[in-house]
Parts: sequence; C-alpha cells; structure tokens
Amino acid sequence: MPDTETNQFTDDPATTGRCTATLITGAGGEIGHGLIEALSDAGRTDLVALDLRELDAGLCRRCCASHVVDVRDEAGVEPIFERYEVTEIYHLAALLSTTAEKDPELAHAVNVGGTMNILTLAARYGLQHNRRIRVLFPSTIAVYGLPDVETRDRAGAIREDQYAEPATMYGCNKRYCEDVGRYYSEHYRRLSSARGDLGPIDFRALRYPGIISAHTTPSGGTSDYFPEMLHAAARGEPYASFVAEDVRIPFMTMPDAVAAMLGLAAADEARLTRRVYNVTSFNPTAGEYAGRIRDAFPGADLTFAPDAARASIIDTWPADIDDLSARRDWGWAPQHDLDAAFDDYLIPAIRARAGA
Repeated sequence: MPDTETNQFTDDPATTGRCTATLITGAGGEIGHGLIEALSDAGRTDLVALDLRELDAGLCRRCCASHVVDVRDEAGVEPIFERYEVTEIYHLAALLSTTAEKDPELAHAVNVGGTMNILTLAARYGLQHNRRIRVLFPSTIAVYGLPDVETRDRAGAIREDQYAEPATMYGCNKRYCEDVGRYYSEHYRRLSSARGDLGPIDFRALRYPGIISAHTTPSGGTSDYFPEMLHAAARGEPYASFVAEDVRIPFMTMPDAVAAMLGLAAADEARLTRRVYNVTSFNPTAGEYAGRIRDAFPGADLTFAPDAARASIIDTWPADIDDLSARRDWGWAPQHDLDAAFDDYLIPAIRARAGA
C-alpha cells in the first residue's frame, strides 16, 4: 500500500456535465438492502442500483436510478459509466458458496467475470475522466482453507496473511478478485510510460464472516445455518441444522456488516496498511446459538442433522479471525457482541415484524 495520497486524478464533474453517482451492484441482495438504507438515511441522493432483477419499490425509492443488468454483460454495464460520473462503487453482486459449489463455472463467470467487468470499466472511465474511482468489495472467510480440523483448532484467530488457500470455488473467486483489485490499485499497467503514482482504482475489501440479518433470510451461503435456524424458530417451524452442534465459525450482524463497509469506505487511504481487512464480532458454536434461540422462542424445534459435504467446507474455515488491522487502521469496532446481537437487534426486530 503506498503511503502517499498523491496521484494524477482529480474530482471535477463540472467539466463533464454528468451527475456524480455511487454505483451499487447486486443491490437487491442482503447487504445491498442494508447498504442502500444506510446511505439513504444518511442523506445520500446519488445512489444508482444495479441488479439482475428489478428492486422492490421501497428500495427503488431510495435510489436516484435502478438498472436491471447482468454484471457479466460488460456492454450492458458500460452505459451506466457513460451516463453517470461514477465516483464510488460497492460491488456486491456474487453467487455465494453453496450455490457456487453446485455450479462452479457459473460462479466463476459471475464472481470473477462480473468483477473484472466492473474493475475494467472503473479503470477505463477513471482514466478517461481523470478520476480515481473507489471500489468497495465484500470478500469472505471462504478465502481461508485450513488443511484439517486439528490445524484449525490449534490456529486460533486467523490473520489476513494466513491459510489463504481456499477449498471452494467461491473462496477461490473472492481470493483472486482481492489480488486483481490490489493490482488495479497499485500496479496497473506498470510498464506504461503514462502511468502515475497510483492505479485508477482505490480498491478496498472486507473479509466478512457469516452475516445474520433480522429482516431477510439468506440462501446459497454455507454459513446460513444460523439465520435459517433463527428465522425458522420465529415462524414456529422446525429446523434441522446442516452442521453439528460443536461447529464454530465467526459471525456479525447485518448492521455491523454495513457499518464496516461504510467505515472502510470513509477511511483515509494514507492510514490503510492493506487492501483487504478481516472484520468479525462473535463466534459461539451452533449449539450455543440454538440455546439462545430457544431462550427467545421457547418450544423452538431445532435439531442437528449434519450434511457431510457442507460440513466439510466449514471445516476448512477458521473458527475465529483476527481483525486487529481494521481496528487499528480505521477504527473498526462492532456494535453487537453476541448478547447485543440477540437482545438489542435480532429478537426485538423479529418480534416487531411478527407483531406488524
């Protein structure tokens, strides 16, 4: 990471006659919902949403524009860069881990091909309009690949530079995109005589743990046993977890996931020591989660029926991750530990929805 903010890029949208915009891809997904709501509530009126499907009306009203485009289609995405002066991109579009394992070729096309399209266009239009575009990228603990359970249990909290040998297509995709984002930020066209001090993109990524939301039930993620368990209990439906009671991986709440991304986006680049940061909050076992859920919903029918294939993926992920770099470099600190997640966010919000 360069230790200087000096570069050849300037912010002068007045010279182009186009409106500035913050582009959010995969806007209809879990993080997209939370991010758009947070930015809109903060007074942002420049949000341009992109998704494979039309957004719901409530989310559309929070954006200045919404486009139905497949991120794999560079020709379909490019008109957005032509129409708007894109200053910041939250590239959220992706196929998650379980879905990716079922169709790895499609996952590569979306997760890598789609990301390359966004980075290519950001670089092209950043150079063309003399603007360094900031790209925020959600990565994942799936980039880690510990060789066996014994190693995982001994390793403790994993740092960003440890065990980054993913065992899933999703993890491979995200790990590769982290490196390409770093290249576009620091080494882009390094043999070009016109190259400046920095690349045309300011790429920043978060390696998220599992994310739990009170408002949406995810699908396609290998860490989804916790939110699926919680939402099934709230609906009064039985649920059999696909992992064993003693499985332990890190999680955080959706508000903390959004806050982390906004915090990294706002950080002074000169203070950042890396392009990719771990963030996390709490990591009890699946059995401990189930106990907390039963406390909140007495009589909840929660059982454990481990799926060997999905469990084998989780066995390669760390039981905990070290987010000291994020705390030191840009002041990251989660709002919710396990108690606050349940007592202040998950259970009140879910009960309020049920009452409504």
